[in-house]
Amino acid sequence: MKLNSLLTALLAISTSLSYAQNSTIANQLVAHKPLKAKAFVALGNWRGVAKVREGLEIPFNFEINEKSGQQKLYFRNAEESFEGGIVKQTADSLFVKLDQFDNEFAFAINGDQLTGTLRKQDKTGKPFIIVAAHENYRFKTNKPASADYSGSYDVIFTSPNGKQEKTVGLFKQTGNKLTGTFLRVTGDSRYLEGVVEGNEFQLSSFIGSSPAYYKGTFQSDGTLKGEVLSARGSQPFTGNKNKDAALPDPYQLTYLKKGYKTLDFSFPDINGKKLSLKDEKYKNKVVILTITGSWCPNCVDEATFIAPWYKKNKNRGVEIIALHYERSTEPEYAKKVMTRFRDRFGITYDQVLAGTADKQAVSESLPALDSFLSFPTTIIIDKQGNVAQIHTGFNGPATGKFYDEFVKEFNTEIDSLLKK
Repeated sequence: MKLNSLLTALLAISTSLSYAQNSTIANQLVAHKPLKAKAFVALGNWRGVAKVREGLEIPFNFEINEKSGQQKLYFRNAEESFEGGIVKQTADSLFVKLDQFDNEFAFAINGDQLTGTLRKQDKTGKPFIIVAAHENYRFKTNKPASADYSGSYDVIFTSPNGKQEKTVGLFKQTGNKLTGTFLRVTGDSRYLEGVVEGNEFQLSSFIGSSPAYYKGTFQSDGTLKGEVLSARGSQPFTGNKNKDAALPDPYQLTYLKKGYKTLDFSFPDINGKKLSLKDEKYKNKVVILTITGSWCPNCVDEATFIAPWYKKNKNRGVEIIALHYERSTEPEYAKKVMTRFRDRFGITYDQVLAGTADKQAVSESLPALDSFLSFPTTIIIDKQGNVAQIHTGFNGPATGKFYDEFVKEFNTEIDSLLKK
């Protein structure tokens, strides 16, 4: 039996064991030598490799820092350092609960390396095998880039059924180093980091949910060709350099059905209390509804923006309700993930559980919407209780000028509605 297969089989049959039991056995099978826990140093820079399926291994970077006697893991992608979670270490094992996405790392310490899995905290689903070493690179390069391919590109992704999706690719190159993102109507790919070698590029990203990997080639005529690969398969894309590359107007993609002016709902908050737009708290105020979920990376970016924004603006006559659509509506689970979301981003506005993390569930729970395309979607309600604006998706800080434009437009709309 191959080593990876052996490890996978082990982890599949040992989910009922304690963390310590599971990691000790895994370590003995993987290391084939005595444990060296005493010499192990967790602090510092790490290069991890996730085996998401046969033939596809995705590298990523993280660091472990210590502050006030507590060790924490941070994922590094381009200029972002994203907090993963608290590091727990035993004699022969290391664990990190990645609470933002309800995942966890479970590692066996193998000398100065880590070998284990990325798995769901409730042990459901198929885990990814992860190995990590004290290294500070992501992709190796053996030759210089043949040109500087920085810029914006019109990019088309093609699904297996032939459906095409228009996106915008944004790339910034310094020597061999390449960073960038892809903008979709549903949101962006967040911070991607990688390299250009000759005219070939590789990009990856990981913050604790599911690793992303893009590869392809740039051509001297301003075109590019590549594919994005994941556990589910691959999707090809092509593109052309265009300094004016842009997406369809995000304010024209999601709208109300004919005859409707507002939304009508009654959803429970974390403590089970029903909230509605008809409540006295929201009367004669501008109300922002954000259709979100704790599992959604772009929703993380939106919360990072809107939570501090609300603290600065709530006394102006503005309220926010976050409509959460989570992986489960089981009360204990929903309260856990929504509370984590609130605490992480310092959310002081209202949160309600609206349904499961499914576009159809959104449409059914908010029947006034004619269409629903993306988590997150932001809906602004005027003082009279009518929908004034709907913004599909969220362009996060990785998109640069597109993020800046959204922030400016958002503030302009709120300022205008508050004056009426």
